[in-house]
Amino acid sequence: MVYWRWFKVTGFLTALFLCSCGEVPSSPRQYSHQLIQETNVAQLLTQAQDIQKAEDFFHQGNNWLNSHNYKEALAAYDKAIALKSKSADVWINRGNALNALHQYQNAIASYTKAITINPEKHEAWFNKGNVLTAIQRHKEALAAYDKAIAIKPDKHEALINRGITLTKLQRYKEAIASYDQAVDLQPNKHEAYYNKACTYALQNNVELTVENLQIAIQLSPGKYEKLAKSDPDFQKVRDNERFQELILLTEARV
Repeated sequence: MVYWRWFKVTGFLTALFLCSCGEVPSSPRQYSHQLIQETNVAQLLTQAQDIQKAEDFFHQGNNWLNSHNYKEALAAYDKAIALKSKSADVWINRGNALNALHQYQNAIASYTKAITINPEKHEAWFNKGNVLTAIQRHKEALAAYDKAIAIKPDKHEALINRGITLTKLQRYKEAIASYDQAVDLQPNKHEAYYNKACTYALQNNVELTVENLQIAIQLSPGKYEKLAKSDPDFQKVRDNERFQELILLTEARV
């Protein structure tokens, strides 16, 4: 089966509010008020500098993440968090770096922190579901995907990964329904058709296996021919004549 690994967040909201010191004071009371105002402005400027540094570290981390330098990305995100700990976006991408480093428990903790900060971050729920899938905690993964979809109903990637999780739980009818929802949103999503083929193969339904695998191959030529030959999900149908004919025919066209 094939699924999306994660979503990287690129946004990083910053805000700065400064107040004017006003006119030169003409009394001790006004002077005291000015000192307070100046102190407030100094504090705000320091906060603004820290926010800017945090944003710089966040973007550095994203660059490292994009170039697959995951340890460097993690270090940059940690620096951003040290300056601005309540940014869900940083915690999400930190989780992605940890996921890539196979530090799954720490990745889950990072996504959970992002969710604590902002429960409406569908990326955090989706990515958490992916890590839970990777460590075969399928019931928890399903709950995470359901949360992501509840927040963003058109998230076809979550629907596909949800289908994979349901397949792992042998809830095949629900898995097919999840793939169908993804196809309704994105009719050319070859991943959905391939995973549908896998699910039908596990049920030894040759006809629907071949039908969906053929669509997947047509939508993405060259991607699934070799994969289908080795994917254990097709074990029950691999020796079937119709399945073999499809693989041979498509390989000949490549």
